Amino acid sequence: QVQLAESGGGSVQAGGSLRLSCAASGFTYSSYSMAWFRQAPGKEREGVAAVGDDGSTSYADSVKGRFTVSRGGAKNTLYLQMNSLKPEDTAMYYCAADWRPLWVVETRGYNYWGQGTQVTVSS
Repeated sequence: QVQLAESGGGSVQAGGSLRLSCAASGFTYSSYSMAWFRQAPGKEREGVAAVGDDGSTSYADSVKGRFTVSRGGAKNTLYLQMNSLKPEDTAMYYCAADWRPLWVVETRGYNYWGQGTQVTVSS
């Protein structure tokens, strides 16, 4: 079955960097849309970055120029490189996957989710 396992979260000071990883298994990784979401306490879950099976990417305005999403190719791992972190980036970060293309999941949502990894940025 589809499994997504996030790692790489932690505590960092503002201005620092972290790289999140999402190990994917149980499906044809290269043909799936993949994404990172986050949810801060008391706030709704929001999309952070996504990558389609064709390599196209999209980012939330709040992270453009600071975060980079990438596929790990043969490693079946999704990455999120986060630079210039801000306290407002503090949240639980989730990996998501879906067999449908980006233009569909952007409105219909993702079917598969990981358990999340916590990112805390202090000022």
